[in-house]
Amino acid sequence: MDEKEIIKIHNVTKRFGGLVALDKVTFNIYKGEILGIIGPNGAGKTTLFNCITGVYRPDDGKIFFNGLDITGKPPHRITQLGIVKTHQIVKPFNEFTVLENAMIGALFGRRAGKISKDEAREIALKNLELVGLIEKKDELASGLTLHEKKFLELARALSAEPEVILLDEALAGLNPKEVEESLDIVRMINKELGKTIVMVEHVMHAVMNVANRIVVLHFGKLLAEGSPKEVAEMPEVITAYLGDKDLALKFVKR
Repeated sequence: MDEKEIIKIHNVTKRFGGLVALDKVTFNIYKGEILGIIGPNGAGKTTLFNCITGVYRPDDGKIFFNGLDITGKPPHRITQLGIVKTHQIVKPFNEFTVLENAMIGALFGRRAGKISKDEAREIALKNLELVGLIEKKDELASGLTLHEKKFLELARALSAEPEVILLDEALAGLNPKEVEESLDIVRMINKELGKTIVMVEHVMHAVMNVANRIVVLHFGKLLAEGSPKEVAEMPEVITAYLGDKDLALKFVKR
């Protein structure tokens, strides 16, 4: 992991009417790390992802990517700059094949308008191979299982050639074997491809074992940040979210 910040989130606030979903949230994301973002439902985790990717414009604060102010830039522009997000509820183009879905990432990613369909196809095939879906490349996306659709989301995101991948509850709904397979792919993407990964996740044993660092949100505020072990031992985090220190520490790799 490089200690150079790749994303800087500074005093980001987002309101929905009288609800403050994010309240002056400030922290950095470092190049090459796997960062886990945890917290109770309604803590502001997905809202933060949506602010980073341009779905929402923060009411206050700034977001920087590689030193560039990206606050409020439209989603397609942020994708082209090098940040992509997978969806909490998988959203494949069901009427398209698995290969065509992955090609969309390449055609509308960092080289949008500058890449041929043949080049996009080669990139998509490489990433389908990486996530284990190459044998299903000609099948309609609608026929995939939930696990496979999550892998397709990842292949489509990778095909956009990002620097940073935001995974929004990528492990939700998976069985233990599928969770382990997913974590292996996340680790490989981080270590071998050098991608910075940020995970919003409720599967605690998984995120605590794969992340280098954890950020905790609570009622829209930054509650804590540190290594998985440090966070698991913080009284305020135990009270707000984890519930029991001994149980929390069992999540953390030794």
